[in-house]
Parts: sequence; C-alpha cells; structure tokens
Amino acid sequence: MTATILVADDDAAIRTVLNQALSRAGYDVRITSNAATLWRWISAGEGDLVVTDVVMPDENAFDLLPRIKKARPDLPVLVMSAQNTFMTAIKASEKGAYDYLPKPFDLTELIAIIGRALSEPKKRPARLDDDMQDGMPLVGRSAAMQEIYRVLARLMQTDLTLMITGESGTGKELVAKALHDYGKRRNGPFVAINMAAIPRDLIESELFGHEKGAFTGAQTRSTGRFEQAEGGTLFLDEIGDMPMDAQTRLLRVLQQGEYTTVGGRTPIRTDVRIVAATNKDLKQSINQGLFREDLYYRLNVVPLRLPPLRDRAEDIPDLVRHFIQQGEKEGLDSKRFDHEALEVMKSYPWPGNVRELENVVRRLMALYPQDVIAREIVEQELRADVADSPIAKVGMPSGSMTISQAVEENMRTYFASFGDALPPSGLYDRVLTEMEYPLILAALTATRGNQIKAADLLGLNRNTLRKKIRELGVSVYRSSRSA
Repeated sequence: MTATILVADDDAAIRTVLNQALSRAGYDVRITSNAATLWRWISAGEGDLVVTDVVMPDENAFDLLPRIKKARPDLPVLVMSAQNTFMTAIKASEKGAYDYLPKPFDLTELIAIIGRALSEPKKRPARLDDDMQDGMPLVGRSAAMQEIYRVLARLMQTDLTLMITGESGTGKELVAKALHDYGKRRNGPFVAINMAAIPRDLIESELFGHEKGAFTGAQTRSTGRFEQAEGGTLFLDEIGDMPMDAQTRLLRVLQQGEYTTVGGRTPIRTDVRIVAATNKDLKQSINQGLFREDLYYRLNVVPLRLPPLRDRAEDIPDLVRHFIQQGEKEGLDSKRFDHEALEVMKSYPWPGNVRELENVVRRLMALYPQDVIAREIVEQELRADVADSPIAKVGMPSGSMTISQAVEENMRTYFASFGDALPPSGLYDRVLTEMEYPLILAALTATRGNQIKAADLLGLNRNTLRKKIRELGVSVYRSSRSA
C-alpha cells in the first residue's frame, strides 16, 4: 500500500518541489499552505507522515505538534525551518517531531528520513518547558552548526556518552552544558573537571575522592567529581591529558558502573552521564602509547566535532550581536559594528576561535567611546592582538601569501615557540594530519558537498575520499538550489 505524505508549507515553490520529489519516490502527496487544512486531514485520520514548515500564516507548527501527538501519537512529523537556531532544533525534538531539517534542505536526505520514519515509526514522549526561547546557549545558523544542533537534539533524551573534539575556544564546554541543561538530567548537577589544570598525581583523587589518611595531607574524607555529579552530567575536559593510571580507573567505571575512592575498599555505584572533550588527536595519542584505545572507544560512542570559527565565518555577525547583548547586561555601553567592520572580522582567521571573538568584542565595547565600531578600529585591534604573527599576514585582507609561504611561516613560529628545545617527535604525521581535514572540508564546501567533484578537484579516488571523510570526521554539507 502506498504511503500518503501530508505536506504543509506557505512557500509555493517548496510545495511544488516536495510534491514532485515525493511523487517520484513513489508516495501519494497532499499539499497545503496552512495549518488548518493540515490539522483537518490529520484529525480525520488521513496521512502516514507529515512534512511541515514551522511558520505558517495561521498557526505555528510548534503549537500544532502537541495536538498532533495527542491525537495520533504514532504519526511521524518531520519539521522544516529557515530559523535554523539551536533552540529550533531542540524545540522540534521537545515537541515530539520525528526529525528536524534546516532550510535549505537536501532532497535525498529528506526522502531517506521519510523512508526510515515510515519503516520504524517512533513514539516520543512530549516534554517541554514553554520558556525554551529564553536564552540561546549556542549561537549560529551556518551549515556546520545546523548539524551540531540536530545531533544534540537527538541526544537530549539519551544517556549516550559524547566525545566533543575541536580546537581550543570553539565552545566544547558550552555544548556539554547545553546537552545537560536541555536533556533528561537537567535537574541534576553539571560538574566539569579540566584534566590539564590538575596536577597529575591528584587527578584520581579529584575524580573519585579519597579517604582520610589515604595519602600525606589527606586530613579528611573528600568527595570526588563522580560523587558530586551523581544523577547529572560529568564533563571531562582535555581528556587527552589524563594520565594512564587514571585512564585505567575511568575505563573500569565505564565498564562496571562503580568505583572506589582513593584509599577506599567499598565499591560505590555511580549514575552519571559522561561527556568528554579534547583538542588533541586521540588516535595519534593511542599510537604514541599515551591514551588507551579501549577507553577511547568507550568515550567515543557519539563523536561530535566543533568547527573552528574560521570555518563558520557567516556566524560572526550573530555571535557579535550575542556578545554585545551580554556586555550590555553587565553594564558595558551598547555598540554597533558597521558592515565593513563585520566583513573584516569575517575574513580574520580567529586562531582563538569564539573565545577570542568574545574577548575582542568586550574589549572594543569597554575601550572605545564610539557608538558605531568602524573597520579601522577592528583592523587596529586585531593587528595589535596578533602583532606580526604569520596568521595576521594570512588573515588580514590587506596581505596575501602562497600556501608554501604560509606553511613555512607557521612552522617557523611553531619551532620558535619551543625555544632551544624541539617539539615532540612525529611532527611530519601531525602536520599532514592537521592539513588534511581543512583541505578536504574546503574542497567539499567549494563543490557544495558533491563528493564526485571534490574527489576530482583533489585528485583522489572517490572511495579514498569517502574513507578520509569517515576517518577524519568531516561533516559533509550539501545544498539544494531547488529547495
């Protein structure tokens, strides 16, 4: 029996595209431009799946969704939106949508999701706080952020362990906190520990606590982070800096669900969700014998790579507005950045990522009396921020370098940072690995996610490219001009 898809969107072009694509895929399609007609069909028991835009002339789909889930809890609803914010993805999940797709969407992906939904209809419990729009923990509407929002929305009602990777300053702890605050453990504690900030001989005590007299200076019993995070989320930042002994104990906790304090003998059951983060290449650390492979796979249940800010420069205006609003709440004078100033900021590579951008915006708000921040001020501030580093030469619009010159300058600065010493061994493989990801991502971006064109551009076999995309965790962003 042919499945019937109900489509609701006030954009006639999108209705036409969906009607044609879904009909070609073998479905019966009914289209409407308003929520009232959609609800009439649904309440009459018609349709096997719904594809709906969020904003329609007569009613918001998020207001309609609870009625749909109450009347027909097994009817999958796929929500589309051009709003493309973290809260849109979360709200779609919270309201009981089967899945969420940002516009513009990929028709192949849409049809694949419909096929999956129809073969395995999911009934999700509706749970929602009406104030979901209050505050925006993650900011950005780029394709890179859309994929992150969708992954997080799917993880909210699970306890799956998440491994967040990305450069320093990309917001790994913000993502972990958002996952906690909007997930099923939001009423429990969120506890963060930075492995790189704790002396190596104290990490086990910090994680698991210690008994009185367990070691010199242990005058009283101390609770560890696992105990403090009971019923909530434990965020293990810079997990790549965890010493091997602590890695072994952490693996035991993940395997057995219990631990003992330092100096203790009685096993303690634990109920925490683990979210780990690192800016290191853990596979390289495994090869160097610095990280346990079995622990890596225990932590890497759901991998999530946060893109550097330079790879989502289109988000910079939104981020700047967000940081201005934060600054205003803290008493800083309100500012506005003109178009040229924002263009300069979008062209700058931001080696310190979002954290660096936030610092620059706050500094400009605090130090400059002008109500409007112009291009010259931003250029002056960014030049002062990086002085004569090769990054400034590459990033500022006034200069240009060949790839060879940029690599040479960067490596000269890298070696100089070690003074009279040398960097750790394995430099050749490290450099090639770090260059491979942005090269493949840039090729895929330039070809709009077309892997055949990207493989040809790179001079690679398509299967080789697919393998590298999978191994490196490159997010493939497709765009559909017809959507």
